[in-house]
Amino acid sequence: MIEQNPQPTYSNAMLKPGLVTALGVMTLVSGIINILTGLGITTATVLATLGIGLICAPITFLPAILGIFEVIYALKILANPPVPVQFSQTIAILEILCIAFGNAIALIVGILALVFYNDAAVKNYFDRINAQPAA
Repeated sequence: MIEQNPQPTYSNAMLKPGLVTALGVMTLVSGIINILTGLGITTATVLATLGIGLICAPITFLPAILGIFEVIYALKILANPPVPVQFSQTIAILEILCIAFGNAIALIVGILALVFYNDAAVKNYFDRINAQPAA
C-alpha cells in the first residue's frame, strides 16, 4: 500500500524566514491602521468644517492610499506558495513618514522593516523567490 502525503512538500530553500512572516504581518496591520486613520482624519475634517474640509481631503486621505499599498504588499509577502516580490524600501520610508499623521505604529513598522531587510536570511529569501522562473 502506497501512502500519499496530502501535505505539500517544500524544499528547505523555499522556507520563509520568521522575520519575513513578521514583516508581512506587521505591514498588513499597519496597512489596516493607515486605511482607518486616513478615513478617520478625512471624515473628522469634513464634519468639523461642515463640508468645507473637502478641500483638504486629498491631503488627509494619503494614509489610506498608503494603507492600500501596504495591504497588497503584505498579502504578496504572506502568500503561500511564495510569489516573486521585491522588498519595498519606498513603503517602509512612507510608513516612517506617517508620523506626520500621528500614526506611531506605522513609524515603528517602517523602522523594523528596514532593520529586518538588513538580515542576511531575509535578503537571501527575497533573492531566491525573485530568481525563480515565473510559473
